Amino acid sequence: MKEVVVAGAGKIGGAIALMLADTGAYKVLVVDRSAEQTERVERHPAISTAVLDISSHADLVATLKGKFAVLSAAPFNLTGLIAEAALAAGVHYLDLTEDVATTKKVEALAENAESAFIPQCGLAPGFISIVANDLAKRFDKLDSVRMRVGALPQYPSNALNYNLTWSTDGLINEYIEPCEAIVEGKFITVPAMEEREEFSLDGVTYEAFNTSGGLGTLAKSLEGRVRTMNYRTIRYPGHQAIIKALLNDLNLKNRRDVLKDLFEHALPATMQDVVIVFVTVCGWKDDRYLQETYANKVYSGVVAGRKMSAIQITTAAGITGVLDLLANGKLPTKGFVRQEEIALADFLDNRFGQFYSPEAARLKAAG
Repeated sequence: MKEVVVAGAGKIGGAIALMLADTGAYKVLVVDRSAEQTERVERHPAISTAVLDISSHADLVATLKGKFAVLSAAPFNLTGLIAEAALAAGVHYLDLTEDVATTKKVEALAENAESAFIPQCGLAPGFISIVANDLAKRFDKLDSVRMRVGALPQYPSNALNYNLTWSTDGLINEYIEPCEAIVEGKFITVPAMEEREEFSLDGVTYEAFNTSGGLGTLAKSLEGRVRTMNYRTIRYPGHQAIIKALLNDLNLKNRRDVLKDLFEHALPATMQDVVIVFVTVCGWKDDRYLQETYANKVYSGVVAGRKMSAIQITTAAGITGVLDLLANGKLPTKGFVRQEEIALADFLDNRFGQFYSPEAARLKAAG
């Protein structure tokens, strides 16, 4: 039985712990500085909790010593501290961050590490990079890679057409920070919330626009091989215009605490959500210009005996699937490991990766 630490006892951290414990193959310690948060973690014989200030390097290193891995489900501003502790303790490190600066820090720490450092193991970045790279490998020459992901309420009922489904801090960070892209073969940064587009899937119209972090390391991996590459977040039409007014006209991009308070007290959370993954790659194969598309919807449902939202399922399945592949010897065991190094077939064949299969999605929706 592998012993792992999950840093962060929120909704995602709790889902990760329960998924791992339910297999019987992992013993999980969930740590958080909030006693109230740790008390909310699902009770299970293979799950224990501890109140721990993650910002205390010495205490965190002592907690990690002798463990197989640490999985960060903490806010993005604490993730770098957890990576530093993992290096000092000599344990494998995985995270869910979408923060570009944090990932660069993790890559630097991994340079001489004897354990694996695998950032961006969630949905986007994470699973979407695995999908996009799998599609890209099917072409002799690439032209464009377009990655779209959204976690949306199934039943929107407000002007934003949105409910909170995950970290408010992470959401705001994506809406404000610069976005990476490849335009006409050059790696550049573009503003968040711009380049709005519309598309339809299964008869429903959506909008998508630039947000930060979703490309992960894939942009650097494909730089020089693709003409156009971008990542955009999916929302229902009308969302972008209101958010831009809040960020720019009311200047809340410079008052994140106020924006967070507004979101958390005016937008209800929901467990009735759907995650949409939509990736399109164009290029040449056998002298023909072709398009390959991956489209999937994952719904909320019951996992390990507990009702989970779609964003909990997909995010937790992303990082637990990568951990499982690492534990089973299917990934490098030291240094920096990119999501695009993970084979899509291996991931979907994994017991956690199977939650992304259309069959599993339909069963959860029916349940």
